[in-house]
Amino acid sequence: MAKARPAAALSRKPSTRPSGRRFVVAISGASGAWYAQRLLEILLSQGHEVHLVVSEYGRRLLFDESEIRELSLATLCPALAASLTAKSRVQIERRLILHPNKDVGAVIASGSFLHDGMVVIPCSSASLGAIATGSGSNLLTRAAMVTLKERRPLIICHREMPLSLIDIRNMETLALAGATICSPNPGFYLLPKSIDDIIDFTVGKVLDLLKVEHDLKTRWDQHPGR
Repeated sequence: MAKARPAAALSRKPSTRPSGRRFVVAISGASGAWYAQRLLEILLSQGHEVHLVVSEYGRRLLFDESEIRELSLATLCPALAASLTAKSRVQIERRLILHPNKDVGAVIASGSFLHDGMVVIPCSSASLGAIATGSGSNLLTRAAMVTLKERRPLIICHREMPLSLIDIRNMETLALAGATICSPNPGFYLLPKSIDDIIDFTVGKVLDLLKVEHDLKTRWDQHPGR
């Protein structure tokens, strides 16, 4: 039986119309597949175009944590796919563009390809180091390098811990180069009641950095118990 994440309510009504915004999402081999799936779910439901690249270990991660074998809207975002009509589902599927990680000639590897930001979620220490050292041996790292070169938002959601000195220095290198290090460390001051609440806290932070509106519970307005 698939170890699927419990379906969370969509933050907004799914939209089938392109919003004019385009994002690159990358999944590498650190634990945290549900963060990536929730981010994809929200971006696609709001009408954004998403270019997705998954490393080889990222594919294993998706299988280990969500039993996903083939990448598609239905497997990555089952709650979203189930909420759509056949027509709207086809329209949203067209906005989820999958790129093989070995294809370093894909459009997202070019600086001339315009997008509104790239998120590596989750980001393994291996991918962190490869991006920090300018390695463009695969599409994930190549796209990240180009994002930095073009001064576009690059958000690194490094999940592994504890950190070695190598990790810390790689983070410093990327931060100095213009990337944002956004480790998925949830805040508990909103008194989460479920795993979905914890996931949404991190995903909401990522959406804030992308300047994407949302209504996930990430704001400190007042003590939630009062």
